[in-house]
Amino acid sequence: MKALVVGKGGREHALVWKLAQSPRLERVFCAPGNAGTGVDGVNVPIDANDIDALVKFARRECIDLTVVGPEEPLARGIADAFQKEGLPIFGPTRQASQLESSKVFAKKVMRDADVPTAEFRVFDHPDPARLYVQTREYPVVVKADGLAAGKGVIVCSTTEEALAAIERIMVRDEFGRTAGRQIVIEKRLDGPELSIMALVAGRTIIPLAPTQDHKRALDGDAGPNTGGMGAYCPAPLGTPDLLAEIDAQALVPTVHTMKRRRMPFRGILYAGMIITNQGPRVLEFNCRLGDPETEPLLMRLRTDLFELLLATVEDRLGEFGEGNIEWDPRPAVCVVMCSGGYPGTFAKGKIVNGLAEAAKLPDVKIFHAGTRLDGELLLTDGGRVLAVTALGDTLALAKRNAYEAVKRIHFPGASYRSDIADRAIPPG
Repeated sequence: MKALVVGKGGREHALVWKLAQSPRLERVFCAPGNAGTGVDGVNVPIDANDIDALVKFARRECIDLTVVGPEEPLARGIADAFQKEGLPIFGPTRQASQLESSKVFAKKVMRDADVPTAEFRVFDHPDPARLYVQTREYPVVVKADGLAAGKGVIVCSTTEEALAAIERIMVRDEFGRTAGRQIVIEKRLDGPELSIMALVAGRTIIPLAPTQDHKRALDGDAGPNTGGMGAYCPAPLGTPDLLAEIDAQALVPTVHTMKRRRMPFRGILYAGMIITNQGPRVLEFNCRLGDPETEPLLMRLRTDLFELLLATVEDRLGEFGEGNIEWDPRPAVCVVMCSGGYPGTFAKGKIVNGLAEAAKLPDVKIFHAGTRLDGELLLTDGGRVLAVTALGDTLALAKRNAYEAVKRIHFPGASYRSDIADRAIPPG
């Protein structure tokens, strides 16, 4: 059998790597892929958003399963196009993926489903939005309605910061005219965050191991928001009781509400949670695997990923059940190495050295994110360049193993956080 992964980041490299381990798969393609996916699979020079070309390729190559990594092709309706041609694809339809592609839509679904989330208001003009934040006695979060590569959420501490966020999104169109046409302004919640990703098909919902992401660019959660600077799995914060509460209060009612709206959800439902003093609250929904959470998650997964995803697509997910998914008992830590200047402007084309040496370390896998080959040279080709991921008997040892590998890798301007997973590692 053959599979196709759509995308070119660290998440997609992890998917290619894990799918390639399935005894049922003869070949795994990746479109367009990166230097790493070209080693663990076969790269295809088709852009992730070129849906017509992807459909033609899948039909020509008789692809048995297509797995969509990033959110944009889903928002553009790639699942609908494949389903129309009778091609199996893992990912929700265009309508269902509005849970991620529209913050306004997601908030309305949460309200209908009685899912606990922050108090919010929706605005389609900057003037009433400015008036609203000036009359709040608490800090707010300002969110662009549409997709903004994970950067359209601005957490504000002061009224001035909130006004500046409205200006950036609605007036200066920093995240695109479509993304900023509407905004959600919500009460800022306090507490640790938790990423809960669940496989969903029909009435079956199977949450995967809980992970924690590090969104801010600098140590100590300082600096601007990024697409993600590192992650670890499992997150000790995700106790069985808390996970059961999130399942009952967030996942189940959302899936049922989508079904009632005649937009049945099939694929990955990712709930970005914040654990407040009043209990868990949903910050946002995504409709695909997180990046960099996927890298440590798949490092630990022992069950055949191809079988899991195919069962989801074929509505056979109930055959598995949560207890039938096998995990490596050891935790995993992922450290993202970035280009200098990320998430702002950065240069591409820097030579990467030391990968072979780092890859020799036990229990380490280096997932490529923004890389490309130029002859024999490995070059940087994005803001997030590598996702260095390691297992360890404890979270502290997994962290040590990951940073041991990071130390061996070099490229001009390389930057990374030095405190990934610290919040979950007991002192001493």
